[in-house]
Amino acid sequence: MAINTFARKEIKFLLNMEQYESLMEVIPQYMNPDKYCVGGKEYGIYNIYYDTPDDYLIRESLAKPYYKEKLRLRSYYSPAQPDSLVFLEVKKKIGGIVTKRRVSMTLAESDAYFADRSKPEMRKYITEQVFRELDVFLDNYPVAPKQYISYQREAFFGKDNGDFRLTFDRKITERRFDLTLANESYGNYIIGADQRLMEVKVSDSMPAWLIQKLSEMKIYKTSFSKYGKAYTNFVKEKVQQNSRIYVSGITVAQNNILVNRSV
Repeated sequence: MAINTFARKEIKFLLNMEQYESLMEVIPQYMNPDKYCVGGKEYGIYNIYYDTPDDYLIRESLAKPYYKEKLRLRSYYSPAQPDSLVFLEVKKKIGGIVTKRRVSMTLAESDAYFADRSKPEMRKYITEQVFRELDVFLDNYPVAPKQYISYQREAFFGKDNGDFRLTFDRKITERRFDLTLANESYGNYIIGADQRLMEVKVSDSMPAWLIQKLSEMKIYKTSFSKYGKAYTNFVKEKVQQNSRIYVSGITVAQNNILVNRSV
C-alpha cells in the first residue's frame, strides 16, 4: 500500500485560452512535464467526494473558515475495476496551508472499508496511523458519496525545485448521481471548453519568473473549488426549478448563494 503526505500552498487561477497558450510558451524553460504528460499528454483524475446528509462539509468549506477538511476517493482509471488501485484521501486546509494524507487500496477494498471498516493488510506503521485518522473522520461525520468530479490534467515540476508544481485542468465534469468510480466519466462541465483551471502548488513562494508572467498577462488568483462550484450550481438549479428541496444552511438572495455555518 502506498502512502502520500505533504503540506503546501495551493493557489488557483482561471485562464482563458489566450492566457493558457501564452503561459505554455515559457513553461518549458523552467519546468519539466510530469512523466505522464511528456509530449503534451495529459491524464485523467476521477473522484468521489463524501459528505454528510445535509452537505455540512462542503457548506463549511464554502464559508472559508480557518480550518476545513474533506474526504474523497480518487482513481486514475475510468471506469475503475474492483481490483483497480484507488486512493482514499483526507485533505485539510489550515490557515491557507493544504495537507493531505492518503492510503491506497483496491476499489473493492475501499467498498469494504466504508461498509464495515474492514481494512486491507497493512505492513507500515504510517498506514495504520492514516487509517486511524480516517476512522476518526468517519466517527465524526456520517458521510456517504455525494459528488462525482473528474478532469483531464497537465502537470509540470520545477527544474530547480521539485516541490514546485503547476497543473492545468480541463473538462472538469460533475454529477450528483451514479456516484461510483466503477462507471465511466460523464456529467456536466463546470468550466468552459476555452478555459483552464491552473493550480500553483508550492511549499514556500512562487518563483519570480511566474510572478512576472502572470503580471504581464493580467492573470489574477481566484477562489475556486471544484466540489464547491458543482454544489452551488446544484443549489441554483434547484432554486430555478422552484423545487421544494430544503438545503440546510443555504440562503438564496438576489440569485446569490449565501452559506450559513451555524446550522
